[in-house]
Amino acid sequence: MSTPPGDAPDPDRAGVRRRPEQLLLAFMGELMVAGGAGPLPASVLIAVLGELGVGEAATRAALSRMAARHLLAPVRVGRTVSYGLTPESVRVLGEARGRVFDDDPFAPHGSGWTLVSFSVPERRRDVRHRVRAQLAWAGFGLLRDGLWIAPGEVDVARALGGVHDDEPDGVDPDDGDLELLAFRAHEVPGFSAARSVRTAWRLEAMAARHEQFQDRWADRAPDVDHALRDVTALVADWLDLLRAVPRLPAEHLSPDWPAARSVATFRHLHAALAGPAQADLARRLTA
Repeated sequence: MSTPPGDAPDPDRAGVRRRPEQLLLAFMGELMVAGGAGPLPASVLIAVLGELGVGEAATRAALSRMAARHLLAPVRVGRTVSYGLTPESVRVLGEARGRVFDDDPFAPHGSGWTLVSFSVPERRRDVRHRVRAQLAWAGFGLLRDGLWIAPGEVDVARALGGVHDDEPDGVDPDDGDLELLAFRAHEVPGFSAARSVRTAWRLEAMAARHEQFQDRWADRAPDVDHALRDVTALVADWLDLLRAVPRLPAEHLSPDWPAARSVATFRHLHAALAGPAQADLARRLTA
């Protein structure tokens, strides 16, 4: 007999803390962008996150914050509030899904290196934070003060699209705000980039993040009775891993680098849970 949704707690909820925004973004990308679900009642989102240990007040606060950031569009029908996607959230989540389901999400695209240097005045701390966060998501590591490096050929304009578009004069260094320089580079023979890789990225910590993901998911059998809960947690954890571990050249990694095992774990569980999760959501919407 199937267990009703919500009756069984998330098996690892006692040892895992996931931010409500992190879970909502995973849910939106999986069920609303890919699954095509329209605006969803707040009660459904509250219930799913509740099964993952997030209280109602925390979920409502996260929904309000995401609406204020134009990532969600509230729709009120009578006394019911639903939330739909916005053009900004469709863009952000679409780009994220491009890496989530990349054939090899931990391998660089192209050869050489992409470097970015930027300067933001003190009064624009919000812009500085956004640039750093978007560079990190795009796979850049901090090489030294003001200089970020990423393996391969990164589309910097796309990676920094939101920040770039917010500047009235683009990236004109004379506008007094965001100053941005991006260029590509190749190693000079005799000067290995290995030290730069070790400087910009903490490889041991990144390997540990892979191991943590596998410890959490590798031996878990797909629970189709709680597919909506579990696929939300799975995608959230996968996105968290992708943010923490950029695309790095194989020649700078150990032979037993755990990325391939993580990819296999994610693909196996996602394939088993995605369909049942959409069916689970459909049942909740008609209940």
